[in-house]
Amino acid sequence: MREKLKYLDYSIFIPFIVLTLLGIIMVYSASSDILLVNGFKPATYAIKQAIYAFIAIFFVGLPCFAIKLTFFQSRRFVISFLFVTWAMLGYLVVQKLLRGNAAAVNGAVGWINLKFINIQPLEIAKLALVVYLAFVLGRRFDRIRPGYIWENLSGPTVIAFITVAMVIVEPDFGGAAILLMIVSVMFAVSGIPAQTVLKTIVVLITLIALLIVGILVWNPKFIQNSYQFQRFLAFMHPFKLQRTSGAQLVNSYYAIHNGGLFGLGLGNSIQKRGYLPEPYTDFILSITAEELGTIGAIVMLTLLFYLMYRIMEVGVHAFSQYDALVCFGVATILFTETLFNVGAVLGLLPITGVTLPFISYGGSSIIVLTSAIGLVLNVSAKEKKLKLESEMIV
Repeated sequence: MREKLKYLDYSIFIPFIVLTLLGIIMVYSASSDILLVNGFKPATYAIKQAIYAFIAIFFVGLPCFAIKLTFFQSRRFVISFLFVTWAMLGYLVVQKLLRGNAAAVNGAVGWINLKFINIQPLEIAKLALVVYLAFVLGRRFDRIRPGYIWENLSGPTVIAFITVAMVIVEPDFGGAAILLMIVSVMFAVSGIPAQTVLKTIVVLITLIALLIVGILVWNPKFIQNSYQFQRFLAFMHPFKLQRTSGAQLVNSYYAIHNGGLFGLGLGNSIQKRGYLPEPYTDFILSITAEELGTIGAIVMLTLLFYLMYRIMEVGVHAFSQYDALVCFGVATILFTETLFNVGAVLGLLPITGVTLPFISYGGSSIIVLTSAIGLVLNVSAKEKKLKLESEMIV
């Protein structure tokens, strides 16, 4: 372990720690007023988030960094991880089919309640898919060429389709979109010709666009009454629906406007006081912009994007295809979650319930993301050691 710490990538580790600490601070600021009004201690959620972060760093992230990468590349680990993920997603599917909307929270059956923590299997599925695809595509890198593409990608495609399908049943379209993005990026960097990738992306975008247009034209009653469709309408006409489904987006606009460039000061948000629903989860960026200003929010996002850049840089310079795929997969998780969250907060994308990485409140999210960072730091340490050894030989 001491030997491995010599190769710790501080350009990844330090931004991760800073973002985690910022998350705890902003969770406290965004949730304290609501908790106090409802008779709870104002630091309740912040303390929980700090405990989740502590557990994530020392009991999950540290082992992911310390254990040899060959363990994560073993068939037994990959299959076991995927099986556990499917079991949890399958449990949610059964709950949805048996209990319907009675088991739903915010329109979806997405959590398993273990009393001390609510597990969100989707978060685990993101990392499981990255680990599985890195394992399979890394081994088949030399075989993925014209004429043999489907032969080598049919299995991973089926596995990915089953995983995405179970998430759609919940239904969690934002989560399904993130999983599809992970699959698309990892397939794209697995050795498939760029022309084939572009054609596939164009076909998928066209199909999705046709599906959306078809739903809007058909406009069936069961779709109109769904929670997801109401969110789409709120995205299209937030101010017309500001008393119902448009409330979150409209109050997000107010929060950003209130903050201006420099903000009202930490703890001084107006919109978190009962106006913006759940300000410490999906819309924590709005509260950040209100209290720390647009500049503060940009600094936070810049740190997040720098972290993604460094992870991708490790992947680009990796000696091993497996290492590269892991890095690109983790960077895709962070990028897509950030894109969906910022897009929802600014009204550029429909609200999908996707949280802001490391900043939003949530045990499952911080634990899985910390695991992913631990794995990337493991890859970076290995690559640093290999580079040093190769330079010594030369």
